[in-house]
Amino acid sequence: MPPVDSAPSAFPSTQPQSGARNAAVLSVCQGLFTAALAIDLTLTGLTGYQLAPDKSLATLPFALITVAGAVVTLFASLLMQRIGRRWGFVLGALMGAGGGLVSAWSVFHANFWSFCAGTAAVGVFQAFAQYYRLAAADAVPVAAKARAISTVLLGGVAAAVLGPALAAWSKDLFLPVLFAGSYLIVCVLGLLSALLLALGYRDMPIADTGTGADALPARPTLTVMLQPISLAAIANNVVGGTVMMLVMTAAPLAAVACSHTINDGANIIQWHLVGMYAPSLFAGRLTKRFGLPALLFTGMALSAACALIAVASTSLWAFYAALFCLGVGWNFMFVGGTTLLAESYRPSERARVQGVAEMIRYAATAVASLVAGAVLQRFGWQNLNLAVLPLVLLAFAMTLVWVRRPLPGAAAA
Repeated sequence: MPPVDSAPSAFPSTQPQSGARNAAVLSVCQGLFTAALAIDLTLTGLTGYQLAPDKSLATLPFALITVAGAVVTLFASLLMQRIGRRWGFVLGALMGAGGGLVSAWSVFHANFWSFCAGTAAVGVFQAFAQYYRLAAADAVPVAAKARAISTVLLGGVAAAVLGPALAAWSKDLFLPVLFAGSYLIVCVLGLLSALLLALGYRDMPIADTGTGADALPARPTLTVMLQPISLAAIANNVVGGTVMMLVMTAAPLAAVACSHTINDGANIIQWHLVGMYAPSLFAGRLTKRFGLPALLFTGMALSAACALIAVASTSLWAFYAALFCLGVGWNFMFVGGTTLLAESYRPSERARVQGVAEMIRYAATAVASLVAGAVLQRFGWQNLNLAVLPLVLLAFAMTLVWVRRPLPGAAAA
């Protein structure tokens, strides 16, 4: 059986409808994944502190979610090229369910190292789930890609509220064993996602771009990655994700250090998550009306506004405003960057280019999550946010090169 990516890229009349159905399925699965991840992000630091034999290791389980995702990202893309995205996504969801189950067992038995294995498995789930948006984009024509990506990310809106609420509700289910119930919920969410993907999602050929590039042979990966459109895509995805992770990770600690409460810190992050996913309601329409460059530059402006607000004030309203701007800015840069990435390669190049691009993004965000606490402690909240501005400027410059030299990557010889 040939690899899925070698399937003919003909564009049958039923593909738009099938692509929309797949996007809807992936949107629900995005919500299930985001809710599961939100539970882990909310409780894993506390659970790690509770279980760690050496309290300096308390953040290791949390870090392993991102690190495992970064390690597995390229492998996940290449595996799905061989077995298809449907079963790759199912495998990822089952890994997440297994991770939740192992984490719950570890809490019951107070085993720190098996808990680390459980959170790493959730990171594997994350690595596969990050391809949901790209799968939706690949199945529709160029004009519909931003809308398909937004539809998938829209699933995170409810999860932004549901995830922390599930964590709070389930953490006491098996008292006196704190947090075990929450990780069982992670297992259930992974199983539901696997079931929905197995029953509702179908692999589809990449939609015809209409450029004639679909029949051309694959180029070297470096050649594809060095195109202006590819560099702009990576810059927006990487900078958007790095800035978001750096500021989001430090924000609750900074809020407490500025005499706000722990609950204030949790509410700030919840508001930030709403900012991350709610714009998916209209990001696709904004792209269609104003164009992709406008969406990208607006995202950068909002990310810079986050930094400037944080530098100007440490009041509670400033934390809320800064983190909300950060969330919306990330959404616009992420939707726009993913759209550019989906337009940069030929069908035969898809797995390698997507895998490398996602690996770069994951590596950058993993570093940001690992250093955020140290940067905050050594340099302070204001200086951490000032460090964001050169990164946003880099994304602006890379995007400006693409805007001035709009060479369609898929059509380039």
